[in-house]
Amino acid sequence: MRLQRFGDLDVRVTGGADGRGGGDGPIVVLLHGFGAPGDDLVPLVKMLSLPAGVRCAFPIAPLELPAFWGESRAWWMIDTAQLQAAIASGRQADMSDQSPPGMVEARTKLVATLRALRAELGDEDTPLIIGGFSQGAMLSCDVALRTELPVSGLVLLSGTLVCAREWRAGALKRAGLPVFQSHGRSDPLLSFAAAEKLRELLTEAGLALTWHPFDGAHQIPPQALEALSGFLRRQLDD
Repeated sequence: MRLQRFGDLDVRVTGGADGRGGGDGPIVVLLHGFGAPGDDLVPLVKMLSLPAGVRCAFPIAPLELPAFWGESRAWWMIDTAQLQAAIASGRQADMSDQSPPGMVEARTKLVATLRALRAELGDEDTPLIIGGFSQGAMLSCDVALRTELPVSGLVLLSGTLVCAREWRAGALKRAGLPVFQSHGRSDPLLSFAAAEKLRELLTEAGLALTWHPFDGAHQIPPQALEALSGFLRRQLDD
């Protein structure tokens, strides 16, 4: 594995012919969630059953959280007090029509990084699948639906619906795009109901969605990884 600057972000790259992103195989990019240290998704490489030669990249979010969070980062800041109050009350806020402050800046940085990553590791014909967990899933979805970046697939692990009007318009332009979406029925942070609303938006727009609900909370359980492995093999073996 190597750590390298691509565009505006530091990225861990692994897999491929040499374990450092070598070769010309497809590229899978996964984004961590809010409050993660930036490398928490890297172990997924060994848990996923990927075709030989696939390169995996893990961008590190640009914002460093205050010291009391420990070693943790974010794609954009959130109101943690408001979130905790919502969890305590059992009433999760509907964020479907919200545009999170800082998302535009995060999208700009990520797109620049993805373009730089593809320019060094491949070309416009190299399959590129993007996705992430929680906040990383939201940002990946935003990139897929609000830019013209060529992508071969989208992975949404415990994400949610935001920017509904903009995403709905963008989704119509991505009809046929393969999407994997998983979500826990007991998720206390990002509600299952909101995930279902996102699923409906994407399917109604014509995206080819693989839906994997599971009995659990805000997490990536083994059964979701198994289903994701199958999805990735189907897209990358073609």
